[in-house]
Amino acid sequence: MPRILIYGDSNTFGTGPMGSLQADPVLPPGARWGDVLAGSLGEGWHVVIEGLPGRTTVFDDPVEGAYRNGLTVLPAILHSHRPIDLLVICLGTNDQKQRFGLGAQDIALGLARLTREALASGTVARVLLVAPPPVRERGDLAGIFQGAEVRCGGLAAEIARFAEVEGAAFFDAGSVISVDELDGVHWSAASHEDLGLALVDVVKGLA
Repeated sequence: MPRILIYGDSNTFGTGPMGSLQADPVLPPGARWGDVLAGSLGEGWHVVIEGLPGRTTVFDDPVEGAYRNGLTVLPAILHSHRPIDLLVICLGTNDQKQRFGLGAQDIALGLARLTREALASGTVARVLLVAPPPVRERGDLAGIFQGAEVRCGGLAAEIARFAEVEGAAFFDAGSVISVDELDGVHWSAASHEDLGLALVDVVKGLA
């Protein structure tokens, strides 16, 4: 039975589009893209979804907490779910926050670091990097992501570049979905479904 581990942030956790910073909308059971993927793969597949809102690639968050650092907790999660036939990493959105001041290349390098660590751990056979769709400066999250549209332009291309360097597979989520206009960061239930379905054949070809 192939074992798939999805490692991501709020869009993997299932946070819905937010009307305000105080809102905490969560998609209903089965609606997350990982759930859609798991259901579409059918019997004989084991899919584990590890999504943490605010998770970055390799950076401590001085506002939301150091535990958001995706590199710090990665070894524990990998060893908790080993052996992993395919690790699907969908991160990079939170790295675009103004507080980090990062550009596309640095974010992609963070994903490259996660890929190297995962493959070196002895727990993962293959890695798939899923580039998130471009963020938009909208609504109550616009200030947090101020400047991201310009600073992080071309992110998917940079992730694809370093995926090839590190021997990982690549998929551009922005080729099939876009962020919701309410907050410019999170995805609608329809987008979750579209991404989950789009990844079925990709995952089958890798795991």
